[in-house]
Parts: sequence; structure tokens; C-alpha cells
Amino acid sequence: MASEIHMSGPECLIENINGRLLVNPKALKILSAIQQPVVVVAIVGLYRTGKSYLMNKLAGKNKGFSLGSTVQSHTKGIWMWCVPHPKKPDHTLVLLDTEGLGDVEKGDNQNDSWIFALAILLSSTFVYNSMGTINQQAMDQLHYVTELTDRIRAKVSPEVDGVEDSADFVSFFPDFVWTLRDFSLDLEADGQSITADEYLENSLKLKKGTSQKDKNFNLPRLCIRKFFPKKKCFIFDRPTNRKKLGQLEKLCDDELDSEFVQQAAVFCSYIFRNSKTKTLSGGIKVNGPRLETLVQTYVNAINSGDLPCMENAVLALAEIENTAAVKKAIAHYDQQMGQKLQLPTETLQELLDLHRTIEKEAIEVFMRRSLKDIDHIFQKELAAQLDKKRDDFCNKNLKASSDHCSALLKDIFSPLEEGVKEGIYSKPGGYRLFIEKIQELKKKYLQEPRKGIQAEEILQEYLKSKESVSGAILQTDQTLSEKEKLIEVERVKAESAQAAAKMLEEMQIKNQQMMEQKEKSYQEH
Repeated sequence: MASEIHMSGPECLIENINGRLLVNPKALKILSAIQQPVVVVAIVGLYRTGKSYLMNKLAGKNKGFSLGSTVQSHTKGIWMWCVPHPKKPDHTLVLLDTEGLGDVEKGDNQNDSWIFALAILLSSTFVYNSMGTINQQAMDQLHYVTELTDRIRAKVSPEVDGVEDSADFVSFFPDFVWTLRDFSLDLEADGQSITADEYLENSLKLKKGTSQKDKNFNLPRLCIRKFFPKKKCFIFDRPTNRKKLGQLEKLCDDELDSEFVQQAAVFCSYIFRNSKTKTLSGGIKVNGPRLETLVQTYVNAINSGDLPCMENAVLALAEIENTAAVKKAIAHYDQQMGQKLQLPTETLQELLDLHRTIEKEAIEVFMRRSLKDIDHIFQKELAAQLDKKRDDFCNKNLKASSDHCSALLKDIFSPLEEGVKEGIYSKPGGYRLFIEKIQELKKKYLQEPRKGIQAEEILQEYLKSKESVSGAILQTDQTLSEKEKLIEVERVKAESAQAAAKMLEEMQIKNQQMMEQKEKSYQEH
């Protein structure tokens, strides 16, 4: 739906109000409409380090995310801007700009830690923006990375010793990009030119000592190396002189330092070409509605005092999507059965064959939309609902056939009923006339199409209801001898027994067909 996304500017996604994180419903509504996979780029860094400028460049605009020009942190909470991805067709680029870390006005860095953790959890590329070189001060400012294991859980139940394997974290952590602003050093080591990436790797080298000072030095470096296997570094010259920094969004590229403009272009090109689609454990590609669920799940966990848990988020996502998948599958079944089923069916097998065909389609609809249906809980729910619907249709089919046959018999046998009322069979030879009329009308009834599976049973019920009338006519017919009357009584009994045996056989066949259908459904699932 990238072509339909027209966000003229950013929208606040997660507000930070008096130390409490609140999700903005308007932003969630925007996400819910994005059916394409999303590439999520989040930027984090100290306040007043120019994060928003880079995000505006990624959005292809000079202005959008608030830049500000004072020492106050301008961006509060996390702001979102969704734009069509410039290099990946049918993908949406979601840019997340976070409030500046270390804002003296907040006085409490608890929220900084949560903003940092949320940016990690929601993004597929995580950009850390800082000023100057990578020195110990820069590493100390990145202390949030050392707290990640205290802020995030990968699994609901960690290992036996209560410690989570770092591999669990790495499996869903984003790629790491460090942007160094106003960088003034020459990129060289031991007299040799080096790349920005090599500079980053050198800066992450560990000390071999075991003192507390060495441990403090190594900890943030260890965490970055462990949690972010894929790392990238970009350096930026100062964009313009200090007095013009507050007007960056108004300046054209030719009014900025040419090196800076080139560096920003290289950074954007890298992000566009290398940032991956946001993917959850199990290879689940994230689209707008899934990102919406992640945002709500993580923020709710933080506000309730729990740690955001990746496994819980996937389970919440799975429940939402699998519930929707069951509804979609049932809706497909209802629609197709409504269109293709004409009651009553001539045979039970006709109904069961149609059910099985559409049941198979419904299962395919479910499978295409289902997500991590552990233990097939939702598929079993679908199977139970489809079984009930099949049984409901079978009952409707019985009733439709019974009602149709009853109406048909009433219409066809009305001349017989009228004759009985008028007494035309209550005379010598009347019994034979009565039996001949029944056979004639019975033949007419049997020739009628699409009576359904109750045709024989309803007919026999009707004929049985006429046995007392038939008996009375037989006894009053003076042309028949007593012996002939006895023979006729026995014939009627034999016919009745034969019809009962036939109905029993049909019922056994229907039961067998139902059993076979249930087995086929089970195998299908």
C-alpha cells in the first residue's frame, strides 16, 4: 500500500507525558492501513546532536521531524514518518525519531532507557547518533546498551539459571549504524588510512586487564560486539558554521559544506539499500498491523511494570492473526456454501462432497493467514467450527427435504384424500380402486426430481398414516372373501416391513458416509 501512504509529515507514535509512555491511536490507525512489509529505521542519541536532520533526509525532505536550534530536546517520545520505500517496491519505510537522551530538563534517565529499548525492539536498523569521535565519554554515554538485558527479555521463560543466551537477543536485534557528527579527526591508524568501519572496529577493541577500570572500559564494547554482529559507521563533517546550524532545514545543499552533503547522501544510500524488512523470530515479516501490535504490546508491558518480551509479542501477534485467520476461513466457507449449495440435495453424498471441497479451500485460506499456530490450537478451533457447520447443513438438508416432500405428498395425494371424504371407495370393489389410486399417485411422487434424502421416509410415514383408512375400506368391501382380506393384510404388513428394512439400510449408508467424511476432514487438517 506504499503508493497510498501520504503522510505529509511525522506523527507522534509514543508520547512521553510526565514519565509515562502513551501510544497515539492516530499513529496506530496509520500503521493498521499498511499491508506491505515495513523497513523500520530508528535513530537514537543525545539531545541536540542533529538526529532529526538525518531522518528528514531519509524521508526525502528538508523539514518534517523537528530540528530545534536550542539546547532543549525538541522531540518528545517517539515520532513516526511512513513513506514509500525509494529502493524496495511494495515496501514501506517507517522512520522513528526518538527524543534526545540525557535531556537535563527530564532529570530522570529511566525513560531514556525505555526509549532506547523500544527503538531496538521496533527497528530493523538502529542508528546511534553522537557528536565528535568515539572516545571513552562517547562509550559512557552509550551505557544504555549495557542495560539491555535488564530491559528486554527474549523468552517468557529464560534458561534454568535465569540467564538468557545472548544468541536469543541477537536473533531479533537490528543492524547497528553509528553516525559520528562534526567529526574532525583524520581517519588513520599507524600512519595508514582506514575506513570509518575500521575506525569503529578499532574503537571496540577490548583491554586485556581485569581491574574494575578495565571492566568498565570493556563492558559497553562487549555489549555492542555481542548484540550487534552487523555494524556500520559513518562520519560527518560540520554541515555549516555554528551561526547557521539553527537554520539547517531552510538551507539548500549548495549552502552547506559539500563534504557533509556527500556524506549524508552516502548514508541515505546505504540505509535504502541495506536496511532489511523488520523480521521476527521464525522469519515472520512485519507489516503495518503487526508493527502496530508490537508497539502496543511493548508499551503495555513497560507501563504495567513488566519487561518487554519478544516471545510474548510474537504470541500476542499470533493470537490476533490466527483469530482473524479462523474468521476469514469461516467467512469463505459460509460464502461458498451459500452460493453453491441448493437444498435439499438429492443425496447426502452430494452435500458431503461439496462440504469437503469448500472445507479444503477454507483450510487453505487459514494456512495462508495463520502465524505460529503452536500445537494447532486455532486450526483445531477451525476444524470444530467446520464440523459444526457441516452438521448444521446436514440438519437443514433433512428439514428442507422433509418439508418439500410433505408439501409434495399433500399436493399429489389430494385427489385420494378427497375421494375418501366423498366415500367413493366405500363400496363393493372400492378397496382395489383405493390401492390402484395409491400406486398411481406413488409413481407420480417418485418421478418428481430433487425431493432429497427424506423422500422415502416421508412417503412411508404418509402411507403408514393411511393404513387405518385402507383397513377400514378393506373390511367393508363385500366383493372380497375373508381369505382374500387376510392375504391383503399380510401383503400390507410385508410391504411395510420391506420399506422399514430399506430405510434402515439407507440410514446405515448415511451413517457410513458421515463417518468417512469425518475421517477425510481429519486427514485434511
